[in-house]
Amino acid sequence: MTSKIKVDNINKVSDDSNIINKCGTTVTVGAASDGVRTGANNLQASDGGNLISQSGTTITLGASGDTITLASGASQTGFGRSGSVNWQTTPKTATFTGADGEGYFINSGSALTMNLPAGSAGAIVAVSDYARNFATYNFTVSPNGSEKIGGIAEDAILDSNGQAATFIYVDSTKGWVNVQNATSTETGLAPFITATGGTITTSGDFKIHTFTGPGTFNVCNIATTAPAPGNNTVSYMVVAGGGGGASPAGLYGGGGGAGGFREGRCNSIDSYSASPLVANAPTNAITVTATSFPITVGGGGAVRTSGSPSIFSSITSTGGGNGGVTYPPGIAAGAGGSGGGFGNYPGGPGAGGPGNNPPTSPAQGTNGSAPGSVGAGGGGGATAAGAGGPTSANGGNGGAGATTSITGSPVARAGGGGGAAWKGTGGTGGTGGGGNGSTGGTCAPTPAPQTAGADNTGGGGGSGGSDAGSGPAANSAGGSGIVVIRYRYK
Repeated sequence: MTSKIKVDNINKVSDDSNIINKCGTTVTVGAASDGVRTGANNLQASDGGNLISQSGTTITLGASGDTITLASGASQTGFGRSGSVNWQTTPKTATFTGADGEGYFINSGSALTMNLPAGSAGAIVAVSDYARNFATYNFTVSPNGSEKIGGIAEDAILDSNGQAATFIYVDSTKGWVNVQNATSTETGLAPFITATGGTITTSGDFKIHTFTGPGTFNVCNIATTAPAPGNNTVSYMVVAGGGGGASPAGLYGGGGGAGGFREGRCNSIDSYSASPLVANAPTNAITVTATSFPITVGGGGAVRTSGSPSIFSSITSTGGGNGGVTYPPGIAAGAGGSGGGFGNYPGGPGAGGPGNNPPTSPAQGTNGSAPGSVGAGGGGGATAAGAGGPTSANGGNGGAGATTSITGSPVARAGGGGGAAWKGTGGTGGTGGGGNGSTGGTCAPTPAPQTAGADNTGGGGGSGGSDAGSGPAANSAGGSGIVVIRYRYK
């Protein structure tokens, strides 16, 4: 016959404190340093419910439906191990901050981020792809502040369907270390590059770095997981400074040429609407490494001065050529990314400056125009040459620039400057920031001054006419250039 002791409470004789207490379905066992001994196989409450029972080598505390509680100040050993997590069974659908000791199911319909808690030795956080769509909606695990994942102070990206990972914080050297992964070991390296520099914006899955002045494109990490080769290639647009117009130092000068325009796009990963001058990869692809790339943004040329080049990596765009004129002191139309226009009054004929100089493929610009009778020629633009004056009185228009959506929306740049008029209408600057030429001077009823090329477009400067129709020399200046770099970041 099995021995049984039936009680609701067991108390110490010395101080009447509880050793075992049952209240309803809650059983409290012992205090901080107390113990219970019995030679029986079962310890039961007066209602017959088991407090402690033994069957062979298995000892059971309480009965089904009971709650086992350790008294305040008591501790336990041997009941499980550290390094496990409590899984939260309500899947996450938005970005959240993880907590030590918890695991999370991710049910994403968009790219989500889990921010890790501040690391302490032994802290543990786990995640699992509930919706099995991490390949479509990458899941980002982001360390706290400057802490690391796998020894690198960058986000980890989970990008395989059904992927699960468990991260444990070890120390400040390695930070959070992935100890269990359904696919591959994760560190802070992602299948995309990370970089700094310039003004950073986004367009869909792409980051865009825009430089309107000198700077550094600093590649912090390159992609190391598939499809790494394509994701380490960047698209670019490099536009040089535009050339200055020829006048007001002389009469009826030619417009300044646009700064050289060069663009490259990696078709394997990007499909934005590019300009007609795009160099599709791999022809002129720029594959980056984890290093710093100095960026040069060319300034616009002053009156009668060519613009300065813009540079990114192996890509150099040449400054636009200056406008030319025969009137003393005469000056030839300059060569450059696009050539400057020429004006010949009074004096003999002259030629517009050559564009795409030095030559690139695709061409970085076009030629400036020779004068049309008396009206001065316009400067060349990225996609169209400058025009001669349509009549003896009017200035020629600047050539059209190139339009690209590399920044996320269509913008035209590198338009040529308009030539000055004799006694009619000045040439219009080409689309993409080209400045307008002035109207005729003393012969025109309402003289209007020339305008400069627009900043950060590489537009050529418009040229002035006679003293009465010309504005300050600064208004003949070319526009400064711009450099844009674009790459996939998710």
